[in-house]
Amino acid sequence: MVPKIEIRNLYKIFGPNPKRYLKRLQGGASKEKLFRETGHTVGVNRVSFSVKQAEIFVVMGLSGSGKSTLIRCINRLIEPTSGEIFFDDKDITRLSPRELRLLRQEKVAMVFQHFALLPHRTILQNVAYGLEIQGIKKEAREKTAQAVLGSVGLKEWSDVYPEQLSGGMQQRVGLARALAVDPDVLLMDEPFSALDPLIRKEMQEELMELQEKMRKTIIFITHDLDEALKLGDRIAIMKDGSIDQIGTPEEILTNPATGYVANFVNDVDRSRILKAEHIMIRPTAHISASDGPRVALRKMREEALSSIFVIGHDRTLVGIVTVDRAVEAVKKRENALQKIVETDIPMTSPDTPIQDLFPVAATARVPIAVVDEKRKLLGIIVRVSVLAGLVGRGEKNNAGALV
Repeated sequence: MVPKIEIRNLYKIFGPNPKRYLKRLQGGASKEKLFRETGHTVGVNRVSFSVKQAEIFVVMGLSGSGKSTLIRCINRLIEPTSGEIFFDDKDITRLSPRELRLLRQEKVAMVFQHFALLPHRTILQNVAYGLEIQGIKKEAREKTAQAVLGSVGLKEWSDVYPEQLSGGMQQRVGLARALAVDPDVLLMDEPFSALDPLIRKEMQEELMELQEKMRKTIIFITHDLDEALKLGDRIAIMKDGSIDQIGTPEEILTNPATGYVANFVNDVDRSRILKAEHIMIRPTAHISASDGPRVALRKMREEALSSIFVIGHDRTLVGIVTVDRAVEAVKKRENALQKIVETDIPMTSPDTPIQDLFPVAATARVPIAVVDEKRKLLGIIVRVSVLAGLVGRGEKNNAGALV
């Protein structure tokens, strides 16, 4: 499948003669050395990545990392010094001024950090502005603008002016204005960073809800790692104009590619990001529903377990047998498991966030079973792994060690 957006070897050097010093940068000269010796500033340095259709691709980094320069190169608000930028397999660095203007009007919309609303226009007129530029008739553009305002919860505010709205409401207007032209791609440059924390969280939730319905391709710029981890299908971490690592939130957290990335994620609460599948371990010891108490007891003794899972056909989870109940059954000369299998046991799906497992783990007497929608046993989570906040893909200890 052709990527919706693909960036190939993109460079941006600020200064009076950037082309002259491009080869020095391509040859490995550092940002600091180039500035010290030539007075030219590196904004973007050999950046390459692709973005899939309907993906939220987050670019994050500290101030001066080049992320805002990068996003402005993507729609050529800033002209790249070198490189290729493909939209649907078409290199937009080769577009004429007219073709570029049409691209910005119809295919790509941008949401800025500081709203950029027109103060002398009503909210409805602000949202309809992009359609007006396209030459859409007033009745049609206002109908579209009203519908989009409804999608961001501002339908009743269409006749007021920007100064009458809170910061969060103004940012909703900015988002609605971008969505009104029905773009293929949304470029969002730190759109929520000027908002209060509570409103910022609400806007993040709202963006994810809108994305579920509209399925836009989004490149989202932020300096906030928590925001990046929450919103991003994938994340690119920038430093000094270059990308240090690209990966899913889980990959960034569990396998940082550089010391810089490792320092970035060091203090993150991983339990909010990682899921049950990341700390579950494969149960090497289990018994069949057709086995008896003596088989259960023998396997628990061999594996030094205090309980063991019982599975049926196709690894479907039946329940669990504890050592106490198995011993009691053997003493009573019982041969079937049915009477001693506990079926009311803690279970979870593989995509459950670890933080949601804390209440379960706090009271569980047996491991948490990770099952799919057909109740197939995929793995187990030992209680201590949740309570200790382990974040790897399972400890390398005995996979049957249950607590």
